[in-house]
Amino acid sequence: MAELPADPEASRPEAMEILAMRYPIAIEPGDDTHAWGVVVPDLPGCFSAGDTLDEAIEHAPEAIELYIEGLLDDGEAVPPAQPISAHQGKPAFAGWIWALVEINPAMLDDQMNG
Repeated sequence: MAELPADPEASRPEAMEILAMRYPIAIEPGDDTHAWGVVVPDLPGCFSAGDTLDEAIEHAPEAIELYIEGLLDDGEAVPPAQPISAHQGKPAFAGWIWALVEINPAMLDDQMNG
């Protein structure tokens, strides 16, 4: 059996330390006549939707990436992701469903460097 290094962090490249940024999304339940709405509280004005809960969650990463791309193109700072608990008690989100969406930070590096 192979021995693990005493400090596993020491053997990993720095780029591996941050695997993903996780933005909370608030999902407004839909029904037969209304889509499931998605809001990203940490990114004001960033929203998405889907005909089902699964579809709403699936569409969220693209909305977040496009939003961040726009911020970077405009030379603006990218707001950090806050924990779900920072938002879920707000009255505007009463009865909404919460999920986390992972965004690869390499996307940010690609945008900033090219």
